[in-house]
Amino acid sequence: MNETEGLRFRRVHRPVITDELPEHRNKGSGTYSGKVFQVTLLSLGGFLLLPLLVIILILESPIHPEVFSLKEPPLMKGCWEPNLKLREAQRLFEDQITGPESIASIGDVLYAGTADGKIVKLIGRRIHTLTRLGKLPCGSREEESSCGRPLGIRVGPNGTLFVADAYLGLFQVNPTTGEATRLVSGGQVVAGRKLSFINDVAVTQDGKKLYFTDSSSRWQRRDYLHLIMEATADGRVLEYDTESRELTVVMENLRFPNGIQLLPDEESVLVAETTMARIRRVHVAGLNKGGMDTFIDNLPGFPDNIRPSSTGGYWVAMSAVRPNPGFSMLDFLSQRPWIKKFIFKLFSQEVLMKFVPRYSLVAELHDGGICTRSFHDPNGLVAAYVSEVHEHDGSLYLGSFRSPYIAKLDLSKV
Repeated sequence: MNETEGLRFRRVHRPVITDELPEHRNKGSGTYSGKVFQVTLLSLGGFLLLPLLVIILILESPIHPEVFSLKEPPLMKGCWEPNLKLREAQRLFEDQITGPESIASIGDVLYAGTADGKIVKLIGRRIHTLTRLGKLPCGSREEESSCGRPLGIRVGPNGTLFVADAYLGLFQVNPTTGEATRLVSGGQVVAGRKLSFINDVAVTQDGKKLYFTDSSSRWQRRDYLHLIMEATADGRVLEYDTESRELTVVMENLRFPNGIQLLPDEESVLVAETTMARIRRVHVAGLNKGGMDTFIDNLPGFPDNIRPSSTGGYWVAMSAVRPNPGFSMLDFLSQRPWIKKFIFKLFSQEVLMKFVPRYSLVAELHDGGICTRSFHDPNGLVAAYVSEVHEHDGSLYLGSFRSPYIAKLDLSKV
């Protein structure tokens, strides 16, 4: 090989060497820059999250939950076997009525209390406003206490209506004229505690005694989820004598007493203890007066109102269930109050309600807490947020504390 060929050989290989060196330097530089970016990003994230965590730790939780235990939910089989029978229901007055929590009937005329503070009269397809217990404006959370929120409604002797308003008290209402007389004032102190959340009412056949639930002395209806999560035993059952006007406490230390129903002998009432997923029997007269036992324990859902059935049993409405097999969030949280506190530091009640699985369940129970039949609507596609079952003329009318309709189920079809 001569000198010229040797130079050509070196010139051919020289560019290869110079091409590799920058590539190697770029790889090293990129790795270093990536690490710097990651460290910077993590530092920035920590810088932003640390104050947030500190604020969350410092913030006072609005609830102070207690630890309590629920039994393992019953298997959803037998009488509790899931079905789609509630989806056979039809919606009445859809988008014309909001939150008809409770329903009563005189003849073929239905009555209900609505979320905008009215008592309405439902005749055929028409809606008439019978009366308004509170005052306008209505619609917001802040206005609810002055607007009023009629919940339990019953027909007493001589066709008069008795209405339990969560804030305003117990009323007697003329079903024709709408004239309302306040019998018990909401917010008053009874036996050292306020009537903060009047919920449901039952009346004796002679109209002389009213029994009603006060779900909490601490929380109002607009904070019902706080009450469920806190699970404190500050609920009561009270008796009002319409002749002497005496108001007495019959039973206390209940966890969210909700619906109430007199038994035929009128010596005891059934009370839905929502938080505990059970129904208690409270003795209000007779030899056992002042005592309490359990009518049915460990329901597969959280009971709301209780109403009589035509077969001598009782209809119970449940708008949330404890699936088994499955996962029940409320059962899980019952033993973990610190998680409840944390959740309520971050989210409002309205946001949290969006995470509660919708599942409507109504069941007919007989003496001994025996379930004889149940109707379901998984996901609440047709009948959502059921709060009461009112049986009338071969059909079930389903009240709701949130939905903009009443659902009607023809029993001959299921």
